Amino acid sequence: MDLTLLYRGPLASCDYDCPYCPFAKRRDTPQQLRTDRAALERFTTWVSQQGDDRLSVLFTPWGEGLVRSWYRRALVELSRLPQVSRVAIQTNLSCRTDWLAEADLTTLALWCTYHPGQTPYERFLGKCEDLTRLGVRFSVGIVGVPEHLDHARELRAALPDHIYLWVNAAEGHAYTDAEAAKWTELDPLFAYSRRAHRSAGLPCRTGESVVSVDGDGTVRRCHFVPAELGNLYDGSYREALRPRPCPLAVCDCHIGYVHLESLPLYDVFAGGVLERIPASPAPGRRPSSRAILRSRDADAGPPAGQTM
Repeated sequence: MDLTLLYRGPLASCDYDCPYCPFAKRRDTPQQLRTDRAALERFTTWVSQQGDDRLSVLFTPWGEGLVRSWYRRALVELSRLPQVSRVAIQTNLSCRTDWLAEADLTTLALWCTYHPGQTPYERFLGKCEDLTRLGVRFSVGIVGVPEHLDHARELRAALPDHIYLWVNAAEGHAYTDAEAAKWTELDPLFAYSRRAHRSAGLPCRTGESVVSVDGDGTVRRCHFVPAELGNLYDGSYREALRPRPCPLAVCDCHIGYVHLESLPLYDVFAGGVLERIPASPAPGRRPSSRAILRSRDADAGPPAGQTM
């Protein structure tokens, strides 16, 4: 069985205080950190025991995982397992990078976000240069608020051409066509993020080949649908895996709508769905006219962030 696991444990603390993030500067108690560590180690052990399956893992912590040693260790260990096709994590890249030398870099990847005002530009760019020198597969992104535009332009100019710079539409922000055009110059795929995608009744890979897992092992189809499918550790989730339509009106988060079968994103991000790296078009090139038309047809929902 080929299965993608989106893991989100109890960790909620972050070393940044971004104004657009509800978890900024949250502190976990020592006990909460121990709980998170134990949960992650249990998950990593489970993955190591699944020799008959092909697994892909994306860590999507509410907080910043890579400043914690147990997340760095988990990525290294999972990257070296033959049954793991890809292991990736969302990160602000505030951690050191030397640990990556221990990982299998044909399997490990990073989804990095630059937060202007939280870290010096030179420091973040230096981390990206470290990743490039080490041969790490990674994407870089930014939240598309107006005050970030010049920062994004500077970053795009400095990054190697092969590194994809993505732009997330700011929650609750309705972009004019002129505003959207500026972001699309940097991210040719910004149209997919600009508006929420209508999803009610449409087929989605979540619940069939993609599932969400929390620290207790509770399995749901995705992070945004609370209904439980079973538990990872007793195997009860397996009986619930099947094709199913989305029960929500819209989907406005990339880690959700990328799995909608009504969108062409498994083709757009072929080989890089978890780490958000497109196969084509290359950074700085526009999507094909067919992809643009399909995006516009599917992109008819309300502005992102206003309904969920």
